[in-house]
Amino acid sequence: MVSKAPGQSPAPRRGWEPPGPPHALQVPPQMGPLLVPGQVFVVREEEKASDRPGAMVPPGCTLAFCASLLKKQLTVGPDVLRWGRRGAPGWTRGIYSATGKWTKDYTVQTRKAVENWWHQRIKDQDARVPEADKPKPKFYVLAMFPYPSGRLHMGHLRVYTISDTIARFQRMRGMQVLHPMGWDAFGLPAENAAIERNLHPQSWTQSNIKRMREQLDSLGLCFDWDREITTCLPDYYKWTQYLFIKLYEAGLAYQKEALVNWDPVDQTVLANEQVDEQGRSWRSGAQVEQRYLRQWFIKTTAYAKAMQDALAELPEWYGIKGMQAHWIGDCVGSHLDFALKVDGQDTGETLTAYTATPEAVYGASHVAIIPGHHLLHGGSSLREVLRGALSPGKDCLTPVVAVSLLTQREVPVIILAGAHLEGSLDSKIGIPSTSPEDTRLAHALGLTYADVIETLPDGTERLRHSAEFTGMSRQDAFLALTQRARQMRVGGHVTSDKLKDWLISRQRYWGTPIPIIHCPACGPVPVPLEDLPVTLPTVTSFTGKGGSPLASASEWVNCTCPRCKGAAKRETDTMDTFVDSAWYYFRYTDPRNSHSPFGEAPADRWMPVDLYVGGKEHAVMHLFYARFFSHFCHDQKMVRHREPFHKLLTQGLIKGQTFRLPSGQYLPREEVDLTGPVPVHARTRERLVVTWEKMSKSKHNGADPGDVVAQYGVDSTRLSLLFVAPPDKDILWDVKTDALAGVLRWQQRLWSLATRLIEARVSGQDPQPRLLSQEERAAARKLWEYKNTVIMQVTAHFTEDFSLNSAISQLIGLSNALSHASHRLVLHSPEFEDALCALIVMAAPMAPHIASELWAGLASVPQKLCAHYAWDTGALLQAWPTVDPQFLQQPDVVQMVVLINNKACGKVPVPQRVARDQDRVCELVLRSELGARLLQGRSIKKAFLSPRTALISFLVQE
Repeated sequence: MVSKAPGQSPAPRRGWEPPGPPHALQVPPQMGPLLVPGQVFVVREEEKASDRPGAMVPPGCTLAFCASLLKKQLTVGPDVLRWGRRGAPGWTRGIYSATGKWTKDYTVQTRKAVENWWHQRIKDQDARVPEADKPKPKFYVLAMFPYPSGRLHMGHLRVYTISDTIARFQRMRGMQVLHPMGWDAFGLPAENAAIERNLHPQSWTQSNIKRMREQLDSLGLCFDWDREITTCLPDYYKWTQYLFIKLYEAGLAYQKEALVNWDPVDQTVLANEQVDEQGRSWRSGAQVEQRYLRQWFIKTTAYAKAMQDALAELPEWYGIKGMQAHWIGDCVGSHLDFALKVDGQDTGETLTAYTATPEAVYGASHVAIIPGHHLLHGGSSLREVLRGALSPGKDCLTPVVAVSLLTQREVPVIILAGAHLEGSLDSKIGIPSTSPEDTRLAHALGLTYADVIETLPDGTERLRHSAEFTGMSRQDAFLALTQRARQMRVGGHVTSDKLKDWLISRQRYWGTPIPIIHCPACGPVPVPLEDLPVTLPTVTSFTGKGGSPLASASEWVNCTCPRCKGAAKRETDTMDTFVDSAWYYFRYTDPRNSHSPFGEAPADRWMPVDLYVGGKEHAVMHLFYARFFSHFCHDQKMVRHREPFHKLLTQGLIKGQTFRLPSGQYLPREEVDLTGPVPVHARTRERLVVTWEKMSKSKHNGADPGDVVAQYGVDSTRLSLLFVAPPDKDILWDVKTDALAGVLRWQQRLWSLATRLIEARVSGQDPQPRLLSQEERAAARKLWEYKNTVIMQVTAHFTEDFSLNSAISQLIGLSNALSHASHRLVLHSPEFEDALCALIVMAAPMAPHIASELWAGLASVPQKLCAHYAWDTGALLQAWPTVDPQFLQQPDVVQMVVLINNKACGKVPVPQRVARDQDRVCELVLRSELGARLLQGRSIKKAFLSPRTALISFLVQE
């Protein structure tokens, strides 16, 4: 550990340097003079700025050297953003919007003044939705709402910066934008806090929400706070309970005994997805145990086929559709229900079993269960009978008979020798006509069965010995039998052998109460809708041990059966918090509705969500459950659209560096000695395992967004998060500052460009475009072409691939081109003024504060040459720039830029009609003089065509 005396900066660290992936270290070429491509900059405040400013970074330089170099570059020279303690020469106390006088240099003080001035004004502007906006086309952008842990982390900041940027862009495009925010407020952490800190979960949650909302407000995000929802409030979970009852009435919510994952620390049931590969709880880290409990399930398998088929209708989700399809599995069969008998007597027990060929169910010979089935281990009345028939390692015939509730035919129940079936099954229907394995088993146990599949001479298969389904083709019989089963509510939903129903029971307090009353006479009875919500009782003691704390609230538990009016008890399990978040996107469309979860009209107006933004870790479970609820609500005639989300943007993680002892214990940085060739524990000198992991307080690798914003400002933080990597890639936070250095200097460049125009126009000379020479007009024409190209490309990035890092790169390129314009071009050229205005308007969604001030400065310029901007309104209220119609009149011939091994080698004329056909373009290039000279006889490994930029790149063998 490096020690330092009070007031003394620590010595520069030498030796070991943290690793990082190549993509995180590259500086894009568009940075031009702002950064040297390939340079790496890492800012550390403790490093001494002792190296020569402006020096090139030598190969193999240390991060400390880069940091000190960057710090020097940021604190010297009149043309560079000042980040040191000395003030800038000519700095005006105040900004134009406050003083009416333009500040020439963009210093730290200027940045702070800009953000202080514009923060509340932009917030007030966002809160006003003009009546004229209401008939506009809608755009619903939704960022996944957070759990109110009390503090934002960098992942929150990234996802909300992305959604905020898209929302502002769409508003500037003339859309009426819905960009709501709320709180996923139920969950175990609140109950754990109640145990550890002697706080009630409700008070802990509410104080956290207040704190996090203040943090979000400080970031200048344009959320529709008038639509705020909180899932732990009765006015929200009333409707969660309502939807549960609708599921129950539709036969899609049920209770059964099941082998569940039991967390011995949190004393609750976990879904399979909440257990990691080592068999530990994803929350507590405890080794999970297996127990049998009576649990509530939602029959998500009922919608497996519909949800699988609907994926084909959705746009590309960049791998997520594949993950959804894999999660669901191949939907080729269905589950069917059986009643169980012993010695001819109905036992009251039922069994559900799967078959991949339900059309052949009349030929069933048996129903098979595995030795681990709950009938052998739980509280079933058949447990002893089945155990008595069990002979480990052998296929065993039992005295239990299964009666098909679809066909009314009886078959024996057998216990298989093997411990597992395919997929996630624990029972299956044996049909020898369609399975050689079932045929072998039936013969071995002497079971009788009917051969129900007949093959005709032409190869067509049809049914026989199958009651009224006899004579049908297998395909028609599959549809007819499964439909009949669904109508009778005895199964028949087409699903896979791997997908399980959703276990939602949680033995905790802080969750939505399950609105079921257990009556000794009537069985489970749903709470009448008019009695909702079933609110949580006041519980003052939380131990974290045993079952649900609700069971101890006797006055709440003991109630009257709504059906027979007899004594009854409430369900004491609460719902998995995934239920609360499975329908919240609907509630945002109509958040104050007191009569239903949401109105059909507002839901149809806003749904589906046009862009859903969130972490890739939620791309399977949450997305699957949300899609399930949307399909269900569609079938309930509550909403017109079946799928809830149109486009999906899953952003990568922000990872911090972790230092771990061989024992697995994570260490804070202050306990790590980085002065040697490898990091070691400062006290024990043990060598540490260094990795990049998702930021977590427990791993001591987090970064406080408030600290980052306080140091660099809101706009710089937003720009760096957007620029450092594509949204779907991970960010390694310690090596992010190559982007940070670039965006700091880019803001200075923007300020300098605005200053040049303002100074030119107030110099006393009138702008007169006719005074430009032919050469200057040609330069202006190039600016006009570049501006239109950038508008086209940036708009595409905002609407198609959401590569906001590439959008910033394009804007940086445009600012570099403008910076090379001559003084006469700045003074007299409408093209320069137009390109600069378009540049600032396009930067506004990403950096709203500085763009607003820059626009205010440009609006003050006398004798403007561009009349198509709304000069009396702010930057964020401008219409998004569009490509000039003349630019869209494509020439007959395109000058195709040719790159060979990433080196520009010239241009080849290509007819416009084939400019998007890679094979034809390759052929024309190879036949050209350039191709004959540079490519003939060389091995071309790969070619890539970019029609949008009129560029073809060849990778050739050296």
